[in-house]
Amino acid sequence: MFPFFLFQDPTTTATDGGEVVPEEVSFSLIEVIFSGGPIGVVIAVILLLLAVMAVYILIERYLTIKRAGDLDENFMAQIRGFVQTGDVESALALCRQTNTPVARLVAKGLQRIGKPLEDINAAVENVGNLEIFQLEKRLSTLATISGAAPMIGFFGTVTGMILSFMNMAGGDVSTEALAGGIYQALITTAFGLFVGIIAFIGYNSLIASMGRVIFKMEAATVEFMDLLQEPA
Repeated sequence: MFPFFLFQDPTTTATDGGEVVPEEVSFSLIEVIFSGGPIGVVIAVILLLLAVMAVYILIERYLTIKRAGDLDENFMAQIRGFVQTGDVESALALCRQTNTPVARLVAKGLQRIGKPLEDINAAVENVGNLEIFQLEKRLSTLATISGAAPMIGFFGTVTGMILSFMNMAGGDVSTEALAGGIYQALITTAFGLFVGIIAFIGYNSLIASMGRVIFKMEAATVEFMDLLQEPA
């Protein structure tokens, strides 16, 4: 289930020909993490929780933003046809059936028809700001994870080296005594960087996807306001 790392054991074996060959010993990732002591385990657990949280946010936000950007290309054409014929109720019904930010923007504008264009535009912009806020939900947490995970990993590096030097100061300079701290330093750093990279790439990808949705919202708003200003 877990990847294995190969380390050369300090003990050696001799072949029949007298050649000395080092033995290779396998350690699972779990064993390496626990060899770093309590601090290493705590840091690894924290990084694991951050990784799970980052993956959850990535998947949940990706699906939400994808649904927000899925809009029928004929939606605005249908709205235009209803408004030009004066059938506002049918246009509102179409907006209610279309669960997207663009549809909610248009619906708010349709509900304000008959009022000054400035009031309609202000109402649509307010709804747009609310929709953007909903799209940005949890993205700040993902950005925090992308920066915090490597820092936590580096903290594990420092504590791991402190552990190794403490063992050396106590007079124990054997490989076994130093290995725990070094394991902790390397594993926590690698794990922290891995989580941070995944969160960083995911955050920027989601921001790019959200930008495309916002562009669609702005384009629909402009088209709708132009529609209201067309001569009857």
